[in-house]
Amino acid sequence: MKIRKIPEPKPLFLERMQNLLPNKEDYKKYLDILKIQPVKSFRCNTLKISPEKLKAKLENDYNWKIIQPWKNYPEVMIVESQLLPGELGRALEHLLGYYYIQELASMLPVIALQPKPHEKILDLCSAPGSKTTQIASLMQNTGSIIANEVSLGRIKILSSNLERCGVTNTIITKKDGLALCSKLKREKFEFDKILVDAPCSGEGTLRSSPKTYIMWNPNTIKTLSKLQKQLFKNAFEILKIDGEIIYSTCTHAPEENEAIASWALEEFGNQIKIEKIKLPINPRQGLTSWQASDFAKNSLEDKNKKSERGRELKEYLEEVKNACRVYPHDNNTEGFFLVKFRRIK
Repeated sequence: MKIRKIPEPKPLFLERMQNLLPNKEDYKKYLDILKIQPVKSFRCNTLKISPEKLKAKLENDYNWKIIQPWKNYPEVMIVESQLLPGELGRALEHLLGYYYIQELASMLPVIALQPKPHEKILDLCSAPGSKTTQIASLMQNTGSIIANEVSLGRIKILSSNLERCGVTNTIITKKDGLALCSKLKREKFEFDKILVDAPCSGEGTLRSSPKTYIMWNPNTIKTLSKLQKQLFKNAFEILKIDGEIIYSTCTHAPEENEAIASWALEEFGNQIKIEKIKLPINPRQGLTSWQASDFAKNSLEDKNKKSERGRELKEYLEEVKNACRVYPHDNNTEGFFLVKFRRIK
């Protein structure tokens, strides 16, 4: 594996990660893998071709060595061959929509959501379309998906990806997520399943996007956590009874992850429960407590206590341990967080 030079992480970020990974060897493994490029992964678009045919075609035509790392998900593939920069995206099969270039951890929320044919599904923050196209593939282009995105520029990319992949069961909406949910609620429109892949601080994307080192800012975490609560609240209100909702981020920040999950359980009480998730990797449990850095003081409505070291001890409800934390060094992926809720009343 090729080691590369990366930007110097900000001291507060490192302090927070040390708090999340207190074991020295564990923390060192995390820092080490950040210097290594993620694997070249993609997902077969089963709306156009079977995984078996695609694998054979790519191996025969390009001499790529393809492996399928997850036994129960043959559509997930990794190229182990040395490729030129951009080569995976320039292949004819990619242009024809036979596969979608997607990071492994990014595929997990839809695997956890388990879309079924003929369901009604909302992808609230959908661009550029990786998860929307994955949902459509599992639904076999039946049922209906509302794919929402507020940015016109990102909608153009979303639309292009849906067209390239042959997705025909999806309606694109351009609306603020909160406003869209409010309007659908007034119309009494409800969904079987909802994906809230929320805007986040992106701490989990450092391997593929080193610019995140430079852009990382603790104030962003505080601001986004407020938006994430609003998005979840409005989405949950248009979920059918017995429907399921996945909340996911590509960050490690507990303020954007476990804090949101714990808040949701308190906000909706006996209407909601966290479901256990079965994934093709080995995630860690959600945190029920952690030593927060000073900047987070009073930023969330958590139960707070002073630790012996002067930092605040953030505590979350016990059920939050059923959430999934994905660290890069555990499964050779990017970092991710996901939690699955069911509406029970």
